[in-house]
Amino acid sequence: MVFQEPLLFDTTVFNNVASGLKIRGIKKGEIRDRVMEQLELFGISHLNDRSAKTLSGGEAQRTSLARALALRPEILLLDEPFSSLDPPTRGSLIEDLEHILQHTRTTAIFATHDRLDALRLSDRIAVMNGGKIPQIGSPEEVANHPIDELVASFMGVETILTGRVIKTNGGTFIASIEGREIEAVGDVHLGESVVLCIRPENVILSIRPSQDGTSTRNVFGGKIVKIISLGLYQKVQINCGFPLVAYVTNHSLEELSLVEGKAVGASFKATAVIIIRKGKS
Repeated sequence: MVFQEPLLFDTTVFNNVASGLKIRGIKKGEIRDRVMEQLELFGISHLNDRSAKTLSGGEAQRTSLARALALRPEILLLDEPFSSLDPPTRGSLIEDLEHILQHTRTTAIFATHDRLDALRLSDRIAVMNGGKIPQIGSPEEVANHPIDELVASFMGVETILTGRVIKTNGGTFIASIEGREIEAVGDVHLGESVVLCIRPENVILSIRPSQDGTSTRNVFGGKIVKIISLGLYQKVQINCGFPLVAYVTNHSLEELSLVEGKAVGASFKATAVIIIRKGKS
């Protein structure tokens, strides 16, 4: 098991990685081979004789992971091992761990609050809430077919709208949302209550709402309520008669002169709408 904190012994990197093997009575020659193999895989063989006290956070966590994998476990348990690391160190370590798990074909159970880590490392995702698991499945299934609003929110959906199906037409339908009509793709029944989920990266903003020359079916005029900086991009909250959230780049924010209170066009494709069925209204 690997925890959020490395919890290393006050000895060298080599001895830390070897500790579990020594407890199990493995022969010295095999211990050395296994330890050096893991140090090489995690890129810390040059720290072989370094005291654990002198390691950076990333180096310490690499040592902790190497110690666990040196045992060649059937199951590796990871309790948010990257949560205390800075972004560059975190990214590098996740990339190495992904490669190592594939190389060694080790089964890992990874607890995390970061959906991007979950999507990147997993073959199957279980979403937990209040000690229960509402949904478990492949990353694609959980991300694109969430079972409820909580799962949708965890998987990055910012706009979650409840409405009623007022028209169906051969695989597509129109739902009424607070007096506005949204077209989506899905097999539903007339009069059925549905929840429509729209990811912010699928919403396109423009100065004027227009459908001319595009395949986009949902185009609405609205007003920017709030703009929140997320560093590399901006989160734009719009009132279209219903609340809608879009992500735009810093360049697009400046190019479109987007400010709070400005009227804009917001659009998204019918195929971009994720549907959660609720049954008859």
